[in-house]
Amino acid sequence: MAMDTDYTNFENPLYSELKYFCKKMQEAYNELMEDITPYKEDRFYRLAPMRLYTLSKRHFVLVFVFFLICFGLTVFIGIAGPRIIEETKYPVFTNAANGSKSGPFNLHSPPLSTYNQQLWLTCIIQVAQSNVADFKQRFQMNVELKGVMQDASVMHISDDVHLRSRMLHCGASQKGCDEIIVMHLGYLNYTQYQVNVALKGLENLTYDIRDVTFVWKRYNPSFSQVEIWFRFVFVVLTFMVTCMFAHSLRKFSMRDWGIEQKWMSILLPLLLLYNDPFFPLSFLVNSWFPGTLDAFFQALFLCALLLFWLCVYHGIRVQGERKCLTFYLPKLLIVGLIWLSAVTLGIWQTLNELQDPTYQYKVDIDNFQGMKIFFLLVVVLYVLYLVFLVVRACSELKHMPYSDLRLKFLTALTFVVLIISMAILYLRFGSKALQDNFVAELSTHYQNSAEFLSFYGLLNFYLYTLAFVYSPSKNAMYDSQLKDNPAFSMLNDSDDEVIYGSDYEEMPLQNGRAIKTTSKYRDETDSD
Repeated sequence: MAMDTDYTNFENPLYSELKYFCKKMQEAYNELMEDITPYKEDRFYRLAPMRLYTLSKRHFVLVFVFFLICFGLTVFIGIAGPRIIEETKYPVFTNAANGSKSGPFNLHSPPLSTYNQQLWLTCIIQVAQSNVADFKQRFQMNVELKGVMQDASVMHISDDVHLRSRMLHCGASQKGCDEIIVMHLGYLNYTQYQVNVALKGLENLTYDIRDVTFVWKRYNPSFSQVEIWFRFVFVVLTFMVTCMFAHSLRKFSMRDWGIEQKWMSILLPLLLLYNDPFFPLSFLVNSWFPGTLDAFFQALFLCALLLFWLCVYHGIRVQGERKCLTFYLPKLLIVGLIWLSAVTLGIWQTLNELQDPTYQYKVDIDNFQGMKIFFLLVVVLYVLYLVFLVVRACSELKHMPYSDLRLKFLTALTFVVLIISMAILYLRFGSKALQDNFVAELSTHYQNSAEFLSFYGLLNFYLYTLAFVYSPSKNAMYDSQLKDNPAFSMLNDSDDEVIYGSDYEEMPLQNGRAIKTTSKYRDETDSD
């Protein structure tokens, strides 16, 4: 014993300190492992509880009723609102050279302001015969565009005359032929536009042309004001909901957030961008940038919502650690292709319209049909993958009360939202939602403000409802302890049902985490 004491006296002080440090690290590691693996090698973690667990059946019904009431209120307000698109039909024959039905036609747009946002010029050709067979005829369209300044001076927007090939299609059951888009301006630089249009190649048409009508279409200034106010209201509401949701989770460590809570912390800021707080810039700046930014924000939020569904339905049933390569990469690949297709087509159209307002990629890109088929295939792949994850989750979690509750609520609310969305799309576009005029004529199909407010209100109130249900209640810190996977991730983690009656129920909380207590501390707490 004396020899050991003498030996320790000759040890290097640096070696002694290093040995002491390693000993403390080993003790800390053992305490950590004891904390995270307390029982039968099963890792119990204290998650931030959700209000979802405290709701009764009556409360669930009230949540759905409140969601539907808020959505219905926006629809009724929209029905009472103004029409979105203004139309002005041009008396073409009085302006045709030599009374020709093929032009050239000298067209003058109505007076415009920034509140008109965009401008379309379309052409409707009607044949004299009433009982015609279905036929198609390709023809050439020459377009010359000029802009009128506030001082009445005329500016050539482009030095060249735009030559485009278009297809005239007349159906047997139609009163007239399909509407043809002559040009589209994504933003307005001038107070008025002059357009000279000549139709070449219709002289040898089998049927006589009875009428050629040009229609100017632009946004209604009254609707633009309604859109500004409602976007502002949704921006304010989303900001308030985001702050309240973050405030409710402030006492919990980020690693203790559930998968839905982590995703809501991402979706709510993206919803703020979806409502576009920069939208008024489009009325202050004559540029393509505000409109492109708005389209980018919408595509970003919608694809994030698609990714949220995949990750939640997969992560809610998987107990192991989430690997980026096997868990996130397939989902990011599928959703990323959808986002990339939408953004690519939008940017391609915008850049080409800046050079040529008559450009339409649906007609002027040879590979547009291939791109559309590719987009539809990716969407079908996403739907099949999502259905697979939902079926697997329902079959594996049906005997797990709390996980099953989370699954049922999200599925029910999402199903209601999807049904309403499909109904709106069908009423808005009919059975040809992906017709050849899908993108260029997308906005011209709005009939009133209800169709605009229904989409914005539906997605906003959907996220508000999820934020309310997934946020912790006021006394959540003392209500329950939950189990979760230890892998730190802002996007996803496996988490399980609330554990009641465990040894951790009586533990006090510190920074949102349960801490170990001694019997003396428990006695003092009970006496207090």
